[in-house]
This record gives sequence, structure tokens and C-alpha cells, in this order.
Amino acid sequence: MKVAVFSTKPYDQTFLTRANEGHSHELTFFEPRLTLETMPLAVGYTAVCIFVNDQLNAQAIEALAAGGTKLIALRCAGFNNVDLEAAEQHGLTVARVPAYSPHAVAEHTVALLLTLNRKIHKAYSRVRDGNLSLDGLLGFDVHGKTVGIVGTGRIGIEVAKLMRGFGCELLAYDLYPNETCREIGVTYTTLPELFAQSDIITLHCPLTPETYHLINPESISQMKPGAVLLNTSRGALIDTTAVIEGLKTGQIGHLGLDVYEEEADLFFEDLSNQVIQDDVFARLLTLPNVLVTGHQAFFTDTAMYNIANTTINNITSFAHNGRVDNQVTLADVVA
Repeated sequence: MKVAVFSTKPYDQTFLTRANEGHSHELTFFEPRLTLETMPLAVGYTAVCIFVNDQLNAQAIEALAAGGTKLIALRCAGFNNVDLEAAEQHGLTVARVPAYSPHAVAEHTVALLLTLNRKIHKAYSRVRDGNLSLDGLLGFDVHGKTVGIVGTGRIGIEVAKLMRGFGCELLAYDLYPNETCREIGVTYTTLPELFAQSDIITLHCPLTPETYHLINPESISQMKPGAVLLNTSRGALIDTTAVIEGLKTGQIGHLGLDVYEEEADLFFEDLSNQVIQDDVFARLLTLPNVLVTGHQAFFTDTAMYNIANTTINNITSFAHNGRVDNQVTLADVVA
């Protein structure tokens, strides 16, 4: 099958090429994101392979279908960047990678927490400059703190297990509580109660119309003053402007982000020699109690191997049977 791979970095090409051995798909790698403007690159390809910042709205889907594309193969778990209704209307199948390594994201979440709390990034820079003073590096014991986990799917479960190992009290909110979390001592509660009681709040829910700007002025006002807020899920779960205000007042004590609502023109690119045009993001980077990583929580060798193999298997299944095991439909979202 002819496949156009968008948002390609060298590591994508390495892992996908390796996974394609024995499948013999014709992979063409494009560095740009797939948007309406870059749609001509996809003409004539039966499948397109996209990532988190490719944007397939209704107009782009229509153009894809007109160009002969039949399959949209996401190499990620989220699918909020694809208009599923338009895909269904135009007969395009959408496949995703539902699980690649929940451990990778969970471990990165804890890494953000520990780095922020113990100021490892600041200590590293100081020591390299010969400054071994401890002033300004005071942290807190994570042991005994209350951690609120919003979303207890595969990643949320792994975060709960890790934080249980630190000796934390665990609260959670999910529309569909699961027994695995309850068995390790997680107490399910309401969102306002979770915000009010948690010293550390970590987001692991999908982005839906209901969860858009879940963290907003109202929810921030419900938080325990000085709470740590972590997001390794989707950027638009957070109203960034409201969070900056929360940081300025001290209502939010620390912020750790691996995602950002307007990350499409920022993340996965080297902007070190440019002036960042996003004023909100630039403001975040000036705050001493904020740590941002560039959507790297998933980025381990295990995860990349699993993403590439599941993606290629999805493409192969569609080529042979016209269907995929990891298909996403509008019915799935409504359900």
C-alpha cells in the first residue's frame, strides 16, 4: 500500500522502516504536518500516517477523500485532531495506536513532579557553574501527600501504582471507575472534592468537548492553595491563561507540562535561534515554578517500537481485509 507519512522526524523514519520489513508497504516520508495547505502531498496515496499535530478538519478530510485516500493511520492514541464525522461521511477508515507504553508516560509524569519539587534542573545548572548553595532549592516530601488522578485509563493506573509506591494517598475521578485502581487503594470522588483535597493533581483523561479547559478559573479556585498541577495528556485540558494567573497568585504552586494547547507550531521543532511568537507560552517559560517538556513523555525506545509496529499492522490489516482492529468511529466517541 502507498502510504504518505507526515510530521516525520528521523526517529519516525527509523522505527517505521524497521517495522515495515516483511510488510513491503511503500512509505514516503514528509517532514511537514498534514494540513489543508499541505494536502496536495497526499494525493494518490491510499493511506496517510499522521501524528498529534496534524490537523484533519472536515475540509481537509474532503480533500483527502478526493485525492484517493482510504485510510488515516494515527501513530498515537488520541484522535481529537481528526473530524471523525467527516471521515465517516467520506468513507475513510481511521485507525489509532490505543496503547504503546503507559509506563513511559506515567514515568515521565513522575519525573516532572520530582524535578519540579526538588528543583533538579536548577541544581544541575548551578553545580555545573560551581554554585553548590542550597538556597532556593527547598522541596517537600512526596510521601504522605494526596495525589488526585483525573482519568484512570492505562496511564492513570500506572501513575497510581507509582505514586502508591511513594506512600501517597490516592484520589481519582473518572466517569468509568475501574477495580484495578480500587484494589491498590484509590478512592474515587467528585472533581471539586479531588481539587480541594489534592496536593498534587495529574491529568490523564482524553480531550473531548466535555474535558476542554477542564482546568479553568473555577476549578483552579477549588484547588488546595499551592497544589502541583501536571499535564501529560492533551494541552487543551488546561486554560493556560487561567493557570498563569493561578501561578501568579500562588493558588497553583508548581506546574509541569508535557503538552500545550497551541503546541502545533512549537513542539518537535528547534526554535533556539528564533523569537517565540506565542506570548502565553513565552510567559510560561519565565516562571520559576514551571517546567515544560516538548511532548516527550511517550518518547522511549519501547514506545516507539510499539507505535511503529501497531501502525504498520493497522495498515497491513486494512490492505488485506479493508478493516482494522484499532479503528476509531464516531460511535466510539458518542459512547
